[in-house]
Amino acid sequence: MTPTRTTTPFEVISDPRPRPALPSAVLGMAVFILTEIMMFAGMVSAFTITKSSAVLGWPPPGQPRLPADETLVNTIALLLSGVVLFFAGRAFAKERGSAKAPLLVALALGTFFVLFQGFEWVALLGQGLSLTSSQHGAFFFLIVGFHGLHAVVAIGALAMVGQRLQQGRLAASTFQAVRLFWYFVVLVWPVLYVLVYL
Repeated sequence: MTPTRTTTPFEVISDPRPRPALPSAVLGMAVFILTEIMMFAGMVSAFTITKSSAVLGWPPPGQPRLPADETLVNTIALLLSGVVLFFAGRAFAKERGSAKAPLLVALALGTFFVLFQGFEWVALLGQGLSLTSSQHGAFFFLIVGFHGLHAVVAIGALAMVGQRLQQGRLAASTFQAVRLFWYFVVLVWPVLYVLVYL
């Protein structure tokens, strides 16, 4: 008769299940970002075809030109927010509390970007550019507005991360997923800036 094996209360039993290569939150965010890339690609493709086939030039006569120089400043602010958030992630990996300051700076730069875009929209609406004014206006507000929606959601996620970090209950996988989303918002914008504004 084989004796049965008993374990002591302090004995560690290894889990035979393999650990996932990516945390579920990060994998889910990566899949979501891939779908959003396809959405942006579709809109940009339609815009590029319409712009290249415009007989009277682009933007159409009577429609205001986009403020490319002012938006370049805004673009730099958004790119800097991505760099600062990268350093916040590195700081979090070493000592969680040290990520608070760079996270706050990234959040401030992202908020500046969204507010600046809002002021730009108000100015362009005042100049007669709207969703119904022309294809130029429709594509501008659709593409830039879709990105702006992503930026607002990402800022909310960064604020949530900052709150959890302050409370000492931020999971590393949550921070990774939110950073990944913010990097997407940051990196897709220069492409949109070049194609839509220039």
